[in-house]
Amino acid sequence: MKRVLLTGGGGFIGAHTLAHIMHNTDWQLVIIDSFRHKGKTDRISEMFQAHPDWRERCEIITHDLIAPFSEQTIRKIDRIDYIINMASESHVDRSITDPRTFIENNIHLVLTMLEYARAHPVTKFIQISTDEVYGPADIGHNHKEGEPHKPSNPYSASKAAQENICYAYWRTYGIPICVTNTMNIIGEMQDSEKYLPQVIKNVYINGLQKIHANADGSKIGSRYYLHARNQADALLFLLNHVYFPSYNSGIEMAHYNVVGEQELDNLQIAQKVAKIIGKPLRYELVDFHSSRPGHDLRYALDGSKLADLGWKPPLSLDDSLEKTVKWTIAHPDWL
Repeated sequence: MKRVLLTGGGGFIGAHTLAHIMHNTDWQLVIIDSFRHKGKTDRISEMFQAHPDWRERCEIITHDLIAPFSEQTIRKIDRIDYIINMASESHVDRSITDPRTFIENNIHLVLTMLEYARAHPVTKFIQISTDEVYGPADIGHNHKEGEPHKPSNPYSASKAAQENICYAYWRTYGIPICVTNTMNIIGEMQDSEKYLPQVIKNVYINGLQKIHANADGSKIGSRYYLHARNQADALLFLLNHVYFPSYNSGIEMAHYNVVGEQELDNLQIAQKVAKIIGKPLRYELVDFHSSRPGHDLRYALDGSKLADLGWKPPLSLDDSLEKTVKWTIAHPDWL
């Protein structure tokens, strides 16, 4: 039986990854979260209430990954086959407000996990990254794996740094690492500071939704959106079907983009939400350069590399939105 160490398991994407692994494998999970950033025990409790038998396969360890593991914690972790390093601060606005704390957190935590893997070898190590490390994507161009990093803000710079540190540990120490880059993740139990929960709330209460655009309103910010379960499904696909090579001359480190099937601008997403809820959308276009410095209008990734291996997202975007909106309206405490 495989044992997986999942960091950030109390986070929004982490909780969905926990559930997906529990549903689709007989593996054991060791979940590590500090629960002092955006990780919530409520998400894990939500999963366990519906599936109490999962508790037997999950060990939850509260630890702030800024600090190395103690000998006692290492003994609790025990033998590990796979690591999914998902923990990170991820909110761009907060990274702009307090960049030092934000960057230090994200760099220290990846060092903690890589040092653990160096001392306690694992078969596979997945580092979760973002499309934002590449900076804005020109119209018609979707970034491929390995393109130059051009981060626009402290958050994306910290994720680019994580990738670079992983590459150095792969080269120097032979850790079998795979970096995944993905786009905007949506789904149930997402933090209310994120765009989709904001839209759901504003449509539901007839509030005014700000939509970021360029100065004259001719271009609106666009993204590829992916449900958290699709992200989790891609990670499980990589663990089950893809070889992660250790460093050897002429071999590239494993690196895959995880991409949704459709690009929409932020107004189109808001309009879809309004249609699902059955209420009108009240919105205004806001110049993103003046209102959100360090943000980019368009992010886009090329997902053909993973698709060519046979992976397809199990949930369509429309199904993902309907599932998320209806669940959120039925659980207003998450707004």
